[in-house]
Amino acid sequence: MKLFRSLEELPDQFRSGAVTVGNFDGVHRGHAGLVERLLAAARRVGGPALVFTFDPHPVRLLRPEQCPPPLTWTDRKAQLLAELGVDATLAYPTDRRLLELTPREFFDHLIREQLDAKALVEGPNFYFGRDRAGDVELLGQYCREAGISLEIVPALEIDGQTVSSSRVRRLIAAGHIDEATALLTRPYRIRGMVVHGAGRGAQIGFPTANIGAIDTLLPGPGVYAGRLLVGQEIWPAAINVGPNPTFGEQALKVEVHAIGYHGSLYGEAVEVDFLSRLRDIRSFEGVDALRAQLVQDVEQAKRIAA
Repeated sequence: MKLFRSLEELPDQFRSGAVTVGNFDGVHRGHAGLVERLLAAARRVGGPALVFTFDPHPVRLLRPEQCPPPLTWTDRKAQLLAELGVDATLAYPTDRRLLELTPREFFDHLIREQLDAKALVEGPNFYFGRDRAGDVELLGQYCREAGISLEIVPALEIDGQTVSSSRVRRLIAAGHIDEATALLTRPYRIRGMVVHGAGRGAQIGFPTANIGAIDTLLPGPGVYAGRLLVGQEIWPAAINVGPNPTFGEQALKVEVHAIGYHGSLYGEAVEVDFLSRLRDIRSFEGVDALRAQLVQDVEQAKRIAA
């Protein structure tokens, strides 16, 4: 994975090639199709394949109250793009100066002068420059004038609907992990820190890691099969997202039971993959009924995550 966070950091070996500009949140299958065309364009011009993205998302500065929680953090995004074959990702630091660039200035200063792009690959809904004033028609005009090839890749449709980050976000927020996974290039992943909880899981034989400081979209309430990643180790996991009504708790929590793991994870930075939804959150008549259900949850999660 090659991730750069400024133009000054970007080596010359990753300029003078094929470029695509966008947010690429979630790196879904629509993005994968665009990257496939980017790689083909890079081969044609004999240069690198570069993704130019933004950190943070421009909406966070322009309309913070409307900015949705991201699906991926920047390093994860660059990792997923690298797995698709991209040579490097440039996460441009979004600031007011960038947002005030006109479409002409954005194209001339960044695309031509700084990146020396020989080819551009974009989706049909690409906008650039101040107030999103530039569209693919204007981009085509600029590219023709500059002698830069431009390919507009049609949006991917699955089940009659366009694959988009917003569609993936809606599915995840509703807890429809299985449907979201079908649109993503990799299982949906969150990250966070293990914090202290009530310790009830350990008392009934199912110790859990309580995850806090999560900076991406949280799946809707439910019990899920997944995996817990701790450093280089990966454990199958049963994941509870939501309250614990059996014990009268209504606070939203993320609790992960790492199957087969023994030890303390307090204070550890961890990542969690969501593979499939097992069931809804519900209240049980008592600890014995809850424990019996957890046995089933763990066995099912183990089969899915194996």
